[in-house]
Amino acid sequence: MNYNEQADIFKKTFNLKYEPMAISFTNEEISSGRYEKTSFCRAMKLASEGESFVIDEDVSICPGGSQFCGLKGLHAGQKKRRVQNFLTKGEKLTSSIVTFERMSKLGVPPATDLSERIVITPLDKAEIRPDIVLFLCNAEQACRLITLDTYWDGKSPEQQIIGALCYSAIVYTTMSGNTNMTVGDWTARSHQGFETDVIFLSVPYERVHNLIAAIPHCSAGDAETIIPEEFQSD
Repeated sequence: MNYNEQADIFKKTFNLKYEPMAISFTNEEISSGRYEKTSFCRAMKLASEGESFVIDEDVSICPGGSQFCGLKGLHAGQKKRRVQNFLTKGEKLTSSIVTFERMSKLGVPPATDLSERIVITPLDKAEIRPDIVLFLCNAEQACRLITLDTYWDGKSPEQQIIGALCYSAIVYTTMSGNTNMTVGDWTARSHQGFETDVIFLSVPYERVHNLIAAIPHCSAGDAETIIPEEFQSD
């Protein structure tokens, strides 16, 4: 099954409003996709609407996104002080430099020096194997996708709900191998205009085949729910 067929199954089964996205960390040259100054959260928003992006150190305009996604090294010294001040006094997303540090250190490490570039594209336009598939979905669609993702093994994935959108929706799943559901961060949501009911659900690509295979067997997919007679009310 190719990427286009997988995307078609997802869109038809779950009636998705937005394109499922393929996100790949790569050192390969990519022949298509917008190569321009952008942030990861903007690329995610536009890719969910059909655009494709190739992002490297030269075009990533968000210092935090560049650090989390591995295009630049970790901040230290005065650079870190500026970030601390921005998050606590500017964005006001965390109460102190201690809570900012705690939030940063309790998750998986950033994708430091993982690749030369990152590709964010609709799944049906993917040229190379995705590392993760990212869905912009509502709560019901997220419930169905997670149920299918855990259908075969029954294991609940560990979650990373908070943090920068690019970290919780892309980096955490890439580095941990866990399916993750997050609401992102308020700055990214408000600045990029994500709809109020959007949840970000990211699935490691190695789990996608089993997720799709569960659709005809699971009631969260296409399988009909059958209620035994002894469970039916009078």
